[in-house]
Amino acid sequence: MAESSSTPRDLDLLVAGEINPDIVVNDPDPRPQFGQRERFVAAIRLAIGSSSVITACGAARLGLRVAMAGVVGDDALGRFMLEAMAERGLDTTACRVHPALPTGASVILGNGTDRAILTSRGTVGELRAADVPAAMLARARHLHIGSYFIQAPAWPELLALARTSRATGLTISVDPNWDPSGTWDGGLKAIASESDVLLPNAAEACHLAGLDGPERAALALARGAARPVVVVKLGAQGALAATPQGAVVRVPALPVEPVDTTGAGDSFDAGFLAAWLEGRDLAACLRFAVACGSLSTLGVGGTDAQPTRAEVEAVLTRERP
Repeated sequence: MAESSSTPRDLDLLVAGEINPDIVVNDPDPRPQFGQRERFVAAIRLAIGSSSVITACGAARLGLRVAMAGVVGDDALGRFMLEAMAERGLDTTACRVHPALPTGASVILGNGTDRAILTSRGTVGELRAADVPAAMLARARHLHIGSYFIQAPAWPELLALARTSRATGLTISVDPNWDPSGTWDGGLKAIASESDVLLPNAAEACHLAGLDGPERAALALARGAARPVVVVKLGAQGALAATPQGAVVRVPALPVEPVDTTGAGDSFDAGFLAAWLEGRDLAACLRFAVACGSLSTLGVGGTDAQPTRAEVEAVLTRERP
């Protein structure tokens, strides 16, 4: 990737996406009982949320220099997120405070292996291309767009940001996340054509391609796009990647007993991008990413158990045959 002769690329990763906290409810059976019934659960906590921010925090934990671009409300939840991101070393100068809308928030009901999510949109989708200064793009190596589908109001802005980033010399990745509308369109094909890496999970890949089976879906998405490698997160089955040339690479999962799977896919994204930006081969990127996602499940919430680079390398060394 070419660098400006006057501006060093001293920012590894710029993440553009939603900023919202999670209210995490953990219990073997976290389902509420209507009829004004009250029941005890194992734990409830306020935590750093949003796929985009969890990815940014995971990358920073791995030693990357990371900036976050997004919008919060002028409220307690927004201040919580800004302070938490700063504490984890993220550059928040491209984070805007909206004077009228509340910060988006998610309630996550998790039992350790699965979860249900209720989200209030608030400022989610309010990011604008103009929120990212040209000087920041000139410093960055890579743009990651998180949670594309839930940012519907920002779709044209995200495409404009991707095109500007491409012209500025950045590489680009997109995590589509789940599509609440169920249409699985929303201009993703256009933004994927500007991207180098697409990062769906298995269900998302199948919906995007309209095909059963994550490998078939990944191959169809890779062949139907102008540029990206399609990386599919398979949870307990590990991960796979398909290239536009039709190659498929698979790696297995790590043997862990998860405490909470919140944010595991986002930690996977962080690990994949960290390894990919180092120039590792596709199989090595997948192994590093799977280790990051797996280790992140050993604590409650999306960020508390995110591993350091040394912890990931130690696990990979133990697992190496």
